[in-house]
Amino acid sequence: MAEEFDQDRLVAQTSDDHQEAMIEKSLRPQTLKTYIGQEKIRRELSVYIQAASNRQESLDHVLLYGPPGLGKTTLALVIANEMQVNVRTTSGPAIEKSGDLVALLAELKPGDVLFIDEIHRLPKAVEEVLYSAMEDFYIDIVVGEGPAAHPVHFPLPPFTLIGATTRAGLLSAPLRDRFGIVAHMSYYSVAELMRIIKRTASIFNLTITEDGAREIGRRSRGTPRVANRLLKRIRDFAEVSGVDGVDATIAAQALTQLEVDDDGLDQVDRKILQIIIEFYNGGPVGLKTIAANVGEEVQTIEEMYEPYLLQKGFLKRTPRGRMVTDKSYTHLGFTRRKPD
Repeated sequence: MAEEFDQDRLVAQTSDDHQEAMIEKSLRPQTLKTYIGQEKIRRELSVYIQAASNRQESLDHVLLYGPPGLGKTTLALVIANEMQVNVRTTSGPAIEKSGDLVALLAELKPGDVLFIDEIHRLPKAVEEVLYSAMEDFYIDIVVGEGPAAHPVHFPLPPFTLIGATTRAGLLSAPLRDRFGIVAHMSYYSVAELMRIIKRTASIFNLTITEDGAREIGRRSRGTPRVANRLLKRIRDFAEVSGVDGVDATIAAQALTQLEVDDDGLDQVDRKILQIIIEFYNGGPVGLKTIAANVGEEVQTIEEMYEPYLLQKGFLKRTPRGRMVTDKSYTHLGFTRRKPD
């Protein structure tokens, strides 16, 4: 249910639609110089990549973590391009047994990159196979069954594992400790999002003003994927309206029709805050209770909606549950009731 709903959510930070994924791929930068945002990570990676290249070694294993839609997959592909090596991509849920992982590792050439998205969802048995592969570049597998079973030592070429996750806390300590480079992806500033929007507009051959880019940027939840998705929908409004380009006025009109407000909140975000205010006097209230009232799964609320509401100061966590802030009351036009 959560996945079905999220596909229709305009400010969703995930992208499951095939056509949407293909458009995103065409918008992705190919080098660190063209990658916008995450300045600290880019500077550090530039040093590590240059040093590894000078030594003709594979880059150390990289863990990228942070909210969805911030460019973790894109950055992994950029790293492979900068190292001038091939990249194999997969995801944690797709690797169901150790044999699947062995098949992937066996295809790697020296220096290649193996990118595993949602790495926190790797089965435990598969994760344990990764330990020796990451640390010493070999795996031990058991061939055959019963009395005929025997271990086989399988050497691997030096490679770079890049793992991406939205929930770094779910990674086991042994796996997390084997990553030499750990980078936290943070939300983007409005200025950075404006640069991304203008770059995307140029790829679409769409004229956009500075104010138009700013209007979209400040409503994009600090997330490039959301910014690009909003721009595509606003482009549709502009074309149907017979407008040649996008300025602040057409952007604001389109976003109002799309129910994305000035702070980037959509109808679901507002519903979460409104339920806490109206039903629970602002909280505290448990996440399961919120999910039941909204009609979503707990994980969906926790991963897709809550991080942005927390980051923007609309919601706060307490030992007793979630509470809305005064900012939520003001934003939604409510007056805080005094306790009885």
